Amino acid sequence: MPRYSSPYATSFSFGPGPVSTAIKALIGANVVMFLAQKFVSSLTETLGLVPHEVIGRLRIWQLGTYMFLHGGLFHILFNMLALWMFGTELERVWGTRYFLKFYFVTGIGAAILTVLFSLLPFAFAQQLQYSIVIGASGAIFGLLLAYALYYPDRPIYMYLVFPLPAKYFVLIMGAIALYSSMGEAGGVANATHLGGLLVGYVFLKSARINPMSELKYRYLKWKINRVRKKFDVYSGGRADDVNRRVH
Repeated sequence: MPRYSSPYATSFSFGPGPVSTAIKALIGANVVMFLAQKFVSSLTETLGLVPHEVIGRLRIWQLGTYMFLHGGLFHILFNMLALWMFGTELERVWGTRYFLKFYFVTGIGAAILTVLFSLLPFAFAQQLQYSIVIGASGAIFGLLLAYALYYPDRPIYMYLVFPLPAKYFVLIMGAIALYSSMGEAGGVANATHLGGLLVGYVFLKSARINPMSELKYRYLKWKINRVRKKFDVYSGGRADDVNRRVH
């Protein structure tokens, strides 16, 4: 987990600070659904992601509802802890609206890739067809990828013990997910974890090269450069002329 220090003190603080708006809503929804699972036994089978059900019976809603279900106390505890640790600062940077968009795009995108993965003609993939995939991990892995792109050198404590720069932490987690997805799932949908990383990367990179946004930026920079000499204004824009939204 990341750890921060103040330049005016030698002590360390744990975590990114108070729970932000979207994080509160997401944690609340997950907790409510987790408690509902305990009282309604059929909820997991109905709302959990079952690739065969999505394709064969068109239970499309499972692509989104699976994110709010969890298999046990530690499952939801660690997912919500990661959501707070990595999501809070990203919400501050992006704003609540963009943060929620990214969260649901990566979560649903990871589910779609899981369904497609289950169709591959390999035993390790086909074992997912009738499995129930639950948990927010697809979206969480997307947030982790975004965190590493924004803060590549910030330390994350792997297993709460080993400090690693965020960029290496994500590489290791991605490699573990890739390797594990090719073997026995062991109750963990590693293909969904890997899907969250892939969708998060593609989403952020596509935002970086958005043609309309880039056109507007170039036009604005051209106007600034035209009046720079007259009004003694420095040219604005990005330091390296590359969208700093994604490092």
